[in-house]
Amino acid sequence: MNKQINILVVEDDNDINQLLCNIIRKNGYFSQSAFSGTEAILYLEKQDWDMVLLDLMLPGMSGEEVLEKVAVQNNIPVIIISAKLDQQTKVDMLRAGVVDYITKPFDIEEVSARIDSHLRRYQRINTVSTTKKLRHKDIEVDLEAKTVYVKGKELKFTAREYEIFALLMSSPRKVFTKANLFESVWKEAFYGDDNTINVHMSNIRNKLAILNQSEDYIETVWGMGYRLKS
Repeated sequence: MNKQINILVVEDDNDINQLLCNIIRKNGYFSQSAFSGTEAILYLEKQDWDMVLLDLMLPGMSGEEVLEKVAVQNNIPVIIISAKLDQQTKVDMLRAGVVDYITKPFDIEEVSARIDSHLRRYQRINTVSTTKKLRHKDIEVDLEAKTVYVKGKELKFTAREYEIFALLMSSPRKVFTKANLFESVWKEAFYGDDNTINVHMSNIRNKLAILNQSEDYIETVWGMGYRLKS
C-alpha cells in the first residue's frame, strides 16, 4: 500500500486556497488548508508533511517567519506561491531553502506539474542508496527520516541543504562539480555564473562547524568542485 502524500496549503485567500487544494486532490494527494502563519505552525507541529505550499503575505505571522520555522524543524520541500514579483524576494527565498517560487496569478497545469516534479525528486532522494542510512566519520544520514546527525546530535538543514549533503554522502570519494550539484538538486541547467551553490555550501559548512568545530567535513577541490573530506 502506497504511503499517503500530505500537503499543507498556507494561503489566506479562501478562493486561492481552495483552488490549490483542488489541484492537490486531483493529483491524488491529501491537502490541508491553513489561512494564517500561526495556524500553519500548529499543523506543522501536529503531523508530518510531504510538502508545504506557502504564501508570503499572511495575517499575523508572515510567510518568511513560517519558512524559518519549517527550515529549522523539518526537512520538507516548500514551494512559495506569492504575488511578490521582485527578483530580490525570489532570490532570498531560494537561498533560504525553498524548492520553487511561483508567482500569482499562476497557471493551474504548471502548479500541478511542479508539485508532482518536486515530490518525485524528494522521494528519489530516499533511494540514493539501498541502505537507509549513510555514514561518514561521525556523521549519519537517515534517508528515510531525512535527518542528519553529527556526533549523535541532530543537525537541522533546510530541504535544499539536505539534498546537497545527502548527495555528497552518497558518494564520499566523488568530486561533485557545481554543475553536478545544481542540476541534480534544482533540476535546471547550470550556466556557470550562479552563486547559489556557494551560498548553500557555506551554510552547510557553518552548521557542521557548530556541532564539531575541530572537523572540516567538506573539501573544496579547486577548479573542480566539492567532496567529503576523507
